[in-house]
Formats: sequence, structure tokens, C-alpha cells
Amino acid sequence: QVQLVESGGGLVQPGGSLRLSCAASGSFFKIAAMGWYRQAPGKERDLVATIYRTIYSTSRTNYADSVKGRFVISRDNAKNTVYLQMNSLEPEDTAVYYCNMQIQTTVINSFRDYWGQGTQVTVSS
Repeated sequence: QVQLVESGGGLVQPGGSLRLSCAASGSFFKIAAMGWYRQAPGKERDLVATIYRTIYSTSRTNYADSVKGRFVISRDNAKNTVYLQMNSLEPEDTAVYYCNMQIQTTVINSFRDYWGQGTQVTVSS
């Protein structure tokens, strides 16, 4: 049983910073892409950032335009963990943040999406 456990959300003032973490646990064979999404009240869940591991063992990242230059996504493959460093936070960043991983549980299975439980980020003075 694969589980994604998030941590690091909370209340922060505008201009502040937070770091989210998401660790995968359980039995699995490989993790491909990792990412963060967010959902504000009354809105759909939107992509924030993703990170892929290339065949050359380097990382390739992708960001939503609204967070470029402020957020940084990273991963620690040895710990099966993805991070989201959020700087210069704005009230518009307030949302529930969900981590996502594309995981292959055995060598013969296909990759499928797994989601964390969500962590609340509130930016307010």
C-alpha cells in the first residue's frame, strides 16, 4: 500500500516563506514524476510545479506562471520525497496543497497517480 504523507503547511504573513514536504512510503518499484497542485475554495485543482527525473539522472522542472521565480520544487530520490519551497507568498497562494507522484508498484505494473492528503497554506496578515 503506497501512501504519500505531506507536512509543512500553515499560516504565514504576505512576503513570508514556507516549505512543504511529501514523502512516499510503502512498497513500490519506481517513482517517475513528482509534483504539487493546489485547490483554493470554490476553484479547481491546479498544477503548481512538477519535477521529472531524466534518463541522464538530472531533474527537469515545470512551474505555473503564477509561481515562477517564487517557488522552487526539488526531490530527494533516496528519501522518496518531494519538496516545495515557497517564497514571497501572496494571499492569492492560499489553498490546500496536494502532492502527486507517478508510481510504479511492481516492474510489470503501469505507472499510476498517487495523491497526498493535502495541507492547508494560508497567507494572511
